Amino acid sequence: MNVVDSSGWLEYFADESNAAFFAPAIQAVSELVVPSISLYEVFRKILQQKSEEEALRAVGLMMQGSVVDLTSAIALSAALLSLRLKLPMADSMMLATAQAYNATFWTQDADFENIPGVRYIRKG
Repeated sequence: MNVVDSSGWLEYFADESNAAFFAPAIQAVSELVVPSISLYEVFRKILQQKSEEEALRAVGLMMQGSVVDLTSAIALSAALLSLRLKLPMADSMMLATAQAYNATFWTQDADFENIPGVRYIRKG
């Protein structure tokens, strides 16, 4: 199972330098877990930079994976991770979701560089 950080999705959709790193996780749709907060972040960013049509197209592709909502268990786990690892709220929610689904978390966010279960690549 795989969870791709919002920055990874944006990198992939923009075909930027790290897009190929995220492609295997994104394209393995049957193994893809998509936290609902990631839908929010990606939709908002593409809407802000491009258009509503492109933002809807992007989240439509994301929703081919298994979209998971924030549960109380994931929320509490995220709070613990946030305090322990000094992560922002959305980042801790995505990592907690990955952990809840025994998924690898794919990111280019340096906050995750040495965390077990994370595939990290430096932002290009």
